[in-house]
Amino acid sequence: MKSNIILIGMPACGKSTVGVVLAKTMNKGFVDTDLLIQQKEGRRLQEIIDAEGNDYFRRVERSVLLDFNGSGQVVATGGSAVYFEDAMEHFRRDGVVVYLKVSLDNILERMNNIRTRGISIDKGQTIEELYLERAPLYEKYADITVDADGCTVEQVIEKIALASS
Repeated sequence: MKSNIILIGMPACGKSTVGVVLAKTMNKGFVDTDLLIQQKEGRRLQEIIDAEGNDYFRRVERSVLLDFNGSGQVVATGGSAVYFEDAMEHFRRDGVVVYLKVSLDNILERMNNIRTRGISIDKGQTIEELYLERAPLYEKYADITVDADGCTVEQVIEKIALASS
């Protein structure tokens, strides 16, 4: 049985929030790959993107994802993790990939800090365009898709537990 649970989805879909509680509920560790990127670089995600650009940020992100070798972990990935097929396959070797699916309207409602959040988005690209670009990738890599619209953290965790048992 695979020992990790890998959470993927759009920024503001609840990966980090759900991940912490899910880890407590399932007696697992918790890892947030965005925090690993910040630790590696010694600066916030948005500072990396502002200073170095998206290409540099994505190279660092890919490196951090491929370096992960934990076991018994809930892993909250950055929203752009699905751009790296090799990293997603790396996670799938010992992990169940769970897509936290949230509608575009809810993402837009939740995301009020786009300028400081550290989102890897191309200049001029809208959140709607980003959503349409990434949604098929989330679907492609997901072993389990959980519709998280209108759900509490506890309800999302129940859905994950039911689907992964």
